[in-house]
Amino acid sequence: MFGFEVGQIYKRRLDIHGQFGGQQQGGISTPKSHPVVLAFTGSAGSQHGYDDGWSDDGVFHYFGEGQTGAMTFTGGNRGLRDHLENGKELLLFEKVRRDGSVRFMGCFSCIGFEYRDAPDTEGKMRQAIVFHLLPQTDFIDVSIEERPLPSTFGELRKRAYQDGDEVQPGSSIETKQKAFKRSASVKLYALKRAEGICEHCSQPAPFQTSSGNPYLEVHHITRLSDGGPDRPDRVAAICPNCHRAAHYSSDSFAINQQLLERVRQKEAELEKV
Repeated sequence: MFGFEVGQIYKRRLDIHGQFGGQQQGGISTPKSHPVVLAFTGSAGSQHGYDDGWSDDGVFHYFGEGQTGAMTFTGGNRGLRDHLENGKELLLFEKVRRDGSVRFMGCFSCIGFEYRDAPDTEGKMRQAIVFHLLPQTDFIDVSIEERPLPSTFGELRKRAYQDGDEVQPGSSIETKQKAFKRSASVKLYALKRAEGICEHCSQPAPFQTSSGNPYLEVHHITRLSDGGPDRPDRVAAICPNCHRAAHYSSDSFAINQQLLERVRQKEAELEKV
């Protein structure tokens, strides 16, 4: 992901900000010219009232920015919360040494948040924002067959948009379940919308699956990692060849721009129905 390998150690200033720019201090950096949000975690944050870590259900709890007073959804906190809406990857790094070395933990999705009472850097209790982050690899095998199918395409479309609503406060297990539900609904909706025709090359699906359905793959146009949750108007159902081209060809940028426009046109027409 952007040249980083999970588990490898990098220099924050040279290897990360040297590539993306962005704020070089603090826990959250939001480069203006790149589709990423950079988040940094580490034990040093405990002195400011932060205590990041994994929950028992596999969700990473990440404290927002703000050393004193109540945390608010401004600056980096807003950028992290809205990264999916803004089509930006969330890259998480762990501080490992005082010289600025960090370990890449992977690409995550913000699936929700909660408010907690926690001390600030002055030891005073305040309202803190704790984000729920889930590795995007967890979404790859999300099944689209676990929930009863709506009886009509219109109902499926409505569900996909409802499941894709803005994240809300809640427990990590609740937000994790909602994120999986969202991913499944959006994936199924994209496949139904395509009606067996690749939404890029307009050719029929290359073969039928064992269940008799046309085989297409769901591609996230905003270049979020494969399988990550997204909005219905940011995904396309395309054939395997077009999927690989959208990721790896020299024309990948143009292909994704074409897909984005095509899906927007489709959604505009469906909105009228």
